[in-house]
Amino acid sequence: MSDLRIDRVETVVLDVPLRRPHRFARVGMDVQPVLLVYLRTAGGVTGVGEGVVPGGPWWGGESVETMQLVIERYLAPILLGRDVDDIAGIGRDIGDVVAANLHAKAAVDIALHDAWARCLGVPAHALLGGVVRRSVPVTWALGTEPAPVVVEEALAKLDAGTHRTFKLKMGAQDPADDVRRVTAIADKLAGAAGLRVDVNARWDRGTALAHLPRLADGGIELVEQPVPGADVEALAEINRALPIPVMADESLRTPGDALRLARLAAADVYSLKISKSGGLRATRSIAEVAAAAGIPAHMGTSIDGPVGTAASLHLACALPAVTWGSELFGPLLMRAEHLATPLRYEGGELHLPDGPGFGVELDPDAVRAFARR
Repeated sequence: MSDLRIDRVETVVLDVPLRRPHRFARVGMDVQPVLLVYLRTAGGVTGVGEGVVPGGPWWGGESVETMQLVIERYLAPILLGRDVDDIAGIGRDIGDVVAANLHAKAAVDIALHDAWARCLGVPAHALLGGVVRRSVPVTWALGTEPAPVVVEEALAKLDAGTHRTFKLKMGAQDPADDVRRVTAIADKLAGAAGLRVDVNARWDRGTALAHLPRLADGGIELVEQPVPGADVEALAEINRALPIPVMADESLRTPGDALRLARLAAADVYSLKISKSGGLRATRSIAEVAAAAGIPAHMGTSIDGPVGTAASLHLACALPAVTWGSELFGPLLMRAEHLATPLRYEGGELHLPDGPGFGVELDPDAVRAFARR
């Protein structure tokens, strides 16, 4: 095994165009900024991490610009000279210097795992408990566009055989209008696809209790985060009231959150995201709480690029609790590839790549082409 000491930390921001605009409840985007973090060891091994947020700082308060600043100014001095396998110690010391900033910490944590696994010559999932599956189903997320536009896109995916389940974004319109839009979509796709909705924490308790039963009656199979993340008691009340599962996302960032949600029976499914929880180990701890409580997990996305998606895939394939599939569609939404060999999506699933680390290699020419100047 080569020298594990970190001797260089570098970052670069890419602006990767999307195939079509993607809208959330609050914002939309047609380009996804991606922060790449390179950690080079004295032995000549380089690990790559990735930091992204879904459409800017509206979601968690961070952006690629804040992540880059925090990593270069505050985290790099902690990393230099440390061994890449000292992930727990580095995480502790980073926490002493920087509070919160979980997306920035996740980017570094991903790079550490990639570098350590490459130094050992093993796939990253070997550091995360070993493989329990070699692929995960991938749900395709649809935006807040009118029903005919959404139905057309979903039918094209079904005809191509690339996806079997879809998530519909809500929260951008008047609730009654939004419900009519989604039930119209559900009616058109009835029997052909599984449908879920994500309200992006836009409704209050009363609005959710008034409108979500109509979605359940209309064929929606799961509701994600209808109320603000801090309003866990309302989430629990909604979960008790609905005949379909409620999935926690914004309410679930830490293992402590996972424990509180379980005690309150506030969610039937947990949405895991490496980026929102500060890294692979913290996310694995959340999944272990879920498993202990008998709560299934789902691997979500922040519209991750291929490096972050590969990291999430390795973790999903190592976690027994991830039985509700994934939304690891980020690279498919991007108009251009920046891996030398793309990730393999086939039969509605994303398949685990071979090779050390996360099993992916960046295309240097594409990185240069997308790099922000």
